Amino acid sequence: MLDIARKKIDAVAARMRAALGRHELLLIPAALGIGCFAGVAVSLISWAAQFAHTAIYGLPLDVRLSAHAAVEPAAALIAPALGGLVVGWMEWTRGKRKLPSAVDPVEANALRGGAMSLRDSVAVSVQTLISNGCGASVGLEAGYTQIGAGAASALGSRVGLRRNELRLLVGCGAAAGIAAAFNAPLAGAFYASELVVGSYSVGAAAPILAAAISAAVTARHISGAPYSIEAPAVATESLGQSFALVALALLIGLIGVVVMHVCAFAERLLNRTKLPAWLTPALGGLCVGALGIITPQTLAAGHGAMLLDLTWNMSATLIAFIIVAKLTACVISLASGFRGGLFFASLFVGSLLGKLYAVLVAAYGASFGFALDPTSSALTGMATLGVAIVGGPLTMTFLVLELTRDFHVTATALAACIVTSVCVRTIFGHSFSTWRLHLRGETVRGADDVGWIRNLTVASMMRAEIATVREGATVEECRKLFKLGSHDALFITDEQNAYRGLALPRDVFSSDLDAAAHSTEIAALARCSDRALLGAMNVVAAMQCFDEVEAEVLAVIDNEQDRSPIGSLCEAYARRRYIEELNRSLGTHPQA
Repeated sequence: MLDIARKKIDAVAARMRAALGRHELLLIPAALGIGCFAGVAVSLISWAAQFAHTAIYGLPLDVRLSAHAAVEPAAALIAPALGGLVVGWMEWTRGKRKLPSAVDPVEANALRGGAMSLRDSVAVSVQTLISNGCGASVGLEAGYTQIGAGAASALGSRVGLRRNELRLLVGCGAAAGIAAAFNAPLAGAFYASELVVGSYSVGAAAPILAAAISAAVTARHISGAPYSIEAPAVATESLGQSFALVALALLIGLIGVVVMHVCAFAERLLNRTKLPAWLTPALGGLCVGALGIITPQTLAAGHGAMLLDLTWNMSATLIAFIIVAKLTACVISLASGFRGGLFFASLFVGSLLGKLYAVLVAAYGASFGFALDPTSSALTGMATLGVAIVGGPLTMTFLVLELTRDFHVTATALAACIVTSVCVRTIFGHSFSTWRLHLRGETVRGADDVGWIRNLTVASMMRAEIATVREGATVEECRKLFKLGSHDALFITDEQNAYRGLALPRDVFSSDLDAAAHSTEIAALARCSDRALLGAMNVVAAMQCFDEVEAEVLAVIDNEQDRSPIGSLCEAYARRRYIEELNRSLGTHPQA
């Protein structure tokens, strides 16, 4: 009975896969379902976090932790430390079982063709909930996007979607998470396009927008968006004010680069202490709790604090202190091992930077009759620091549009976001969304699909049947052993079977050697003796080798120590396979 049921399920999955391959329109119902699921998941996670804050810190249910005037010192110290112990224990357990690290949506789409583990995604969401719930200075948005993208990937993998379709479905899940969190479907859609899918296309727009809209509507009707922001009215900007805000964007771009460098340095510093992995988050929790005693605005994501500070008349000294304290808490939380994101924290700190900028301009520009609207400056700072740390200039621009419904402010925000994006890309090279991949030695600059390049290795393309000869053999002996045209090259080895070069058939059978073929050793015809390919090389590295030595064929060796030849690869075949896979990744070829 089980076999019959399994066969029926496989048959249904095959029909769904075939239908999706013929009609991309069928992805929209799947995207709508993913959006509804993400909307429910976002509501449940945000409820759980708020209940945790209420129970631990004794707050009213409708008051945000970061907006509270003060917290109990004992709770502020104990709760983050205990939460850190739980998160550390979970990571220690994963390491003991030798389980791989969870894959986030950006890494999944860039390197793995959209493949994610639903179990790992649930674990990451739980860790994010624990981290934020105990008061660590991280946002829940990482958990929102992880659970949405993980569920989408699991659905697509179960149906057996092709690589491009699976990547698109993962983007739908991530878009749904952001849209539900901020009640911002456009921002969620562009978040997916810029940071998860890595490109804009007409075919991808409909499913992504469907997922974002359904998620936002679902979350709004269940509990309201957890990170919704009601921005105050914004005054009309003059041309001079617009230029001043673009200057702010450049300054915030530099600040964002500094913040990411500090994050990397703090993580390296903690790794050098050789503290047990399960203990590091607890110590980080103690430090964050100590900052929370000074000002609760450093705790959790900072949503309540941002709503409070947008309309609060604050001095420059107080704003600067909160900026430094919040950034310190975020760096400690992430470096010590808490799970979560910097999406909302970057918005919060960015709004404070914009407000501080407006206060300073008012103080030093009053004599010239020049001033900035604090709300406009805060929104520009929010968007630009979001671009600097998270990435996605259009994502942050449309977030401003959906918050203010003001196209004039949005136009200025767009210009500022572009300036910040160019600044960060030029100086730092990438955003926080790919920062952790770089710390692991990856060279990924975004979500563009480069995973197929890694899968297309020399070992998968090489020809294993090769002709090898000893370096002492004569040309005449080689002519007797191998017929002209039977092999692309003869690979020369020494007595230890180590590669010593290759001889091309046109050289071996050249008429110029007829008279001296019996006395000429094959080693005299050796080419490329110092260059060979390794099986683990990808196709791009292999083509670079071909270009450098200007060879038509190269040997493939097992390793650099023994240098035993295990196959050969032709340049023409490698380039043809590269073009085929490139077309396939772009969707211009039908996939099997």
